[in-house]
Amino acid sequence: MTDLNNIPARVGVIGGGRMGGGIAHAFLMAGAQVTVIEREAQAGAAARERIESSVAKSIERGATDANLDEVVQRLAVELDYAALAGCELIVEAVFEDYDVKLDALTRAEEQLGPEGVLASNTSSISLATLAEKLQRPERFLGLHFFNPVPASTLIEVVIAPKTDADIAAAAPKWVEQLGKTPVVVKDSPGFASSRLGVAIALEAMRMVEEGVASAQDIDAAMELGYKHPSGPLKTTDIVGLDVRLGIAEYLHEHLGERFAPPQILRDKVANGELGRKSGKGFYDYS
Repeated sequence: MTDLNNIPARVGVIGGGRMGGGIAHAFLMAGAQVTVIEREAQAGAAARERIESSVAKSIERGATDANLDEVVQRLAVELDYAALAGCELIVEAVFEDYDVKLDALTRAEEQLGPEGVLASNTSSISLATLAEKLQRPERFLGLHFFNPVPASTLIEVVIAPKTDADIAAAAPKWVEQLGKTPVVVKDSPGFASSRLGVAIALEAMRMVEEGVASAQDIDAAMELGYKHPSGPLKTTDIVGLDVRLGIAEYLHEHLGERFAPPQILRDKVANGELGRKSGKGFYDYS
């Protein structure tokens, strides 16, 4: 990567789920060549279908003058990390678990050239703890995309303690070239967005638990009173209750009791009520 001012031309994305697929979509729409890594063939086929469908919808809305064939020709879905060789930027977008993310990042780093940049999409895990195990922590930062990526206009750029100053300065420019708005934060558990979003969501859950108000009325209070586009419980259903629980447990461990997950959240996850993806969370989608 010789010109940090321009969005990388070849991008790798580890994980082709809802989040990883959305990240791939964003870079494809910006003109990049994108390689997605999935764990097995069935997941890879599902990732390709998900991304192509998302791109097709964007083209139908007039988001680009390019045709579908031209865009999807720049997409590759592979199972072997060796396919990431030559990528200028690799974004990890696997499950929010330290060990899973570290495995993906260390394997990806092996494929990066000396000028390549490695990024994590983590929403809560301190980058410093991940960077400790990397060979080139100065080439590492956080790019926290928001779900659903195609519709979201925000990307949180997280600067790790050893992130090279030139990369830290370039990343917000990449975000703008993706048609999104960067928010730059210092590495800290939960960063800015997850820390604030989870705090509000956990308090909303406690209010439901205590019978203060219904989920619908709590969300309406935030949507109408504070102009949130989606209330904290509806947002939790979109993100996934299991994901929110994992983040809350991590923040509880590192930031104290104010992030202790309420019992209603633990019970719903234990019962398989994970939100929209399972058909039921704080709302019923069946």
